[in-house]
Amino acid sequence: MNELSGGALKFFRILFVISAIWNFAGAIPGLVDAGGMFEREFGRALADPVMTAVYRGAWGTAFLYGFGFLMAAVHPARHTGIVLMGGLGKALFALNLCFMYVKGWTSSFAIVVIAGDIVFVALFILYFIMLKRRGIAIL
Repeated sequence: MNELSGGALKFFRILFVISAIWNFAGAIPGLVDAGGMFEREFGRALADPVMTAVYRGAWGTAFLYGFGFLMAAVHPARHTGIVLMGGLGKALFALNLCFMYVKGWTSSFAIVVIAGDIVFVALFILYFIMLKRRGIAIL
């Protein structure tokens, strides 16, 4: 078998749509109100215009990956590179945010983001395992 089908195909399509929604749920507020989002996440004002641009840019990247996950939902076996890069981004972001949380630099809101991204990373690993078992090239 060289393709995702049936229940696996449906599961991963739903997973990638939910992944896109998760990204959009963070990115849209981060783009529209970077200062408010920063304050919820870090418990302090975002006053420096350069840091505001950098922070907004990070949310822009998350927004674009939301569209990438939608592409993966249409054809999960074809868009493995998007899922790999998005999953690595989620893993690195969760690790960094966890480090910042432990240091006391973020609010408890970060726990929701960390937990959510860890769940997605775990499910993306399952996706790659399923592809490998079906003989589908990951890259």
